[in-house]
Amino acid sequence: MTKESLKSSAFILRCLNYAESDLIVTFYSRDFGKIKGMAKGAKKSKKRFVNVFEPFSLTKIIFSHQKSDSLAFIESCEIIDHYSNIRGDLEKTLIASYFVDLTDNFSPEGKANTNVFELLQNFLLLLSNEAATESTLRFFEMHLLKLTGFEPTLDHCIRCKAPVTNGTSYYFHPREGGIKCAACARPERYDLPISAGTVRTLLLGKDVDVEKIKLITLSDSLAMECRSILTGFITHVLRREVKSFHVLEQVRKMNFSKT
Repeated sequence: MTKESLKSSAFILRCLNYAESDLIVTFYSRDFGKIKGMAKGAKKSKKRFVNVFEPFSLTKIIFSHQKSDSLAFIESCEIIDHYSNIRGDLEKTLIASYFVDLTDNFSPEGKANTNVFELLQNFLLLLSNEAATESTLRFFEMHLLKLTGFEPTLDHCIRCKAPVTNGTSYYFHPREGGIKCAACARPERYDLPISAGTVRTLLLGKDVDVEKIKLITLSDSLAMECRSILTGFITHVLRREVKSFHVLEQVRKMNFSKT
């Protein structure tokens, strides 16, 4: 069977050493979604693959495969954007790593989703040009959950269907994927209290234009509540903690303790 060469722009999600000189590379491409491919001789290459397989780099790849369920063969890979402004800042680098980890975890192989590709591209551009903020992190999470079909129900109580109103107490139920008002909730150990202000912030986060995020500042209490709700929900959906987020939090704590 003749192998057809395919082309696409693609982000590097992760790499795995294979044999003495090869790499198995996972991409998120604009045209084909998540792709896992073999880069033969990549660790020894001085021409085809020099410094291209860095996480969250945007690349142009040419690849081929004979079977839909087999590893692709990476014929060439060229850098489009290395995001040097991000790599020069430790916190931004860790946030970008978290973004690609989430994209990887919420994306099945071989299912194209141009909106997810553009989401990652837009948020990396934002992170490259602006200060790293809590709203950047939380709104990326909300956008991604929405685009991948895991958006939690936050605009009304999932039991009585009453819309969110100011002054009402709510609880977030990760296992049921949404909020309940105080009248309907029977809080258990992992059900988190959530204010109407936090609910409205998260609802804003899933729809706000990326270029407007830099104008939004979360108070410490809002940021803490949003982080607790979303990271807990993501852990519940994936059934595991995202390691890059844990590393980001540990580094932040270390830096805070030094100030």
